[in-house]
Amino acid sequence: MTTTTTTTTTTPSDLAQPVGGSTPEVAARVLAASLGAQEMAALHAGERLGWYRALAQHGPCTADGLAGLTGTHARYVREWLEHQAAAGFVTAAGDRFALTPGAVEVLTDADSPSYLAPLGRLHAASGRVVDDLHAAYRHGGGVSWERLGADARAAQAALNRPFFLHGLADLLASTVPELDARLRSGARVVDVGCGEGWSAVGLALAHEALDVTGVDLDEASVAAGRRHAVAHGVEDRVRFVAADAATLGAAVGAGGRAFDVVTAFECVHDLADPVAVLAAARALVAADGWVLVVDERVDPEPTTPAGVLDRWCYGFSLTVCLPDGLSHAPSAGTGTVMRPATLAGYARAAGFSALDVLPVEHDLFRFYRLRG
Repeated sequence: MTTTTTTTTTTPSDLAQPVGGSTPEVAARVLAASLGAQEMAALHAGERLGWYRALAQHGPCTADGLAGLTGTHARYVREWLEHQAAAGFVTAAGDRFALTPGAVEVLTDADSPSYLAPLGRLHAASGRVVDDLHAAYRHGGGVSWERLGADARAAQAALNRPFFLHGLADLLASTVPELDARLRSGARVVDVGCGEGWSAVGLALAHEALDVTGVDLDEASVAAGRRHAVAHGVEDRVRFVAADAATLGAAVGAGGRAFDVVTAFECVHDLADPVAVLAAARALVAADGWVLVVDERVDPEPTTPAGVLDRWCYGFSLTVCLPDGLSHAPSAGTGTVMRPATLAGYARAAGFSALDVLPVEHDLFRFYRLRG
């Protein structure tokens, strides 16, 4: 994914450890997974149909009241509210239901680093193409980002938005002062695999002299990026181009080493030809410039059983990232779980002399500088 995601991760106690080996442990985990899948489906309904937003905006509601506010069917609303109360997302007092304070933030606050409601859309997008995924698993090939559809694109962008808009620039300023100084000086930046453009918009908002060109293969994402730039008043300094990142020079209309910084946020693992894209980035950046890659903070070495983040990333790799990467041919077939050694190999093949892991602490992302 060119996602993202939040800066806050939670580890429920029943999922903190991988499944045990005994029959009761395996059975309990399968039942817990079924329960989680049901709750995710209900979460998707609440987010898509506006039930969470209405509860957050209007306070405690009856089923009839919530149905009236959202133009939905009261009997289904009552069943959903009772389910949400049983799950603990809402409280019930008589026939009136209200979101818990934590649920307000996690499920309705699009600027919160804990905002996770779009996960329902992301899982639903994969569910819609499950037959295509299974065909790819059997015969090869893949399922493209375009085929996954608007829910996947919008969910990924929404999950990344809080960090890119409100956390990224401050994190770089506090941990990578050399790069921060470069950005503050009015750098020219190319943002590879920009998705809906929140990374480009967020950096431009933080640095008033910055000039950013976002590049992404998905035309719908590029169109959304342009809308976001206009909405945030940075369209004069942030532009978006729909193009193959492997042809960066032609895409951004530049010759020689014309850019100060090239960024790739959570996208290298999705690329069919990461070596070609990194080589294109190397050709564009100034001799003293920066190529910054940000990708999943998975364990440096495979471990079994694995921790929560590796398991989560493998799940998205099976249903989103690997099928998207393999929908193009030829393809490196990297998948979401791209460890530092894999990226280092791509960087060497692209002509870089070194890869530095930067001293940036983040729950989900590892930050790299590619040199030479």
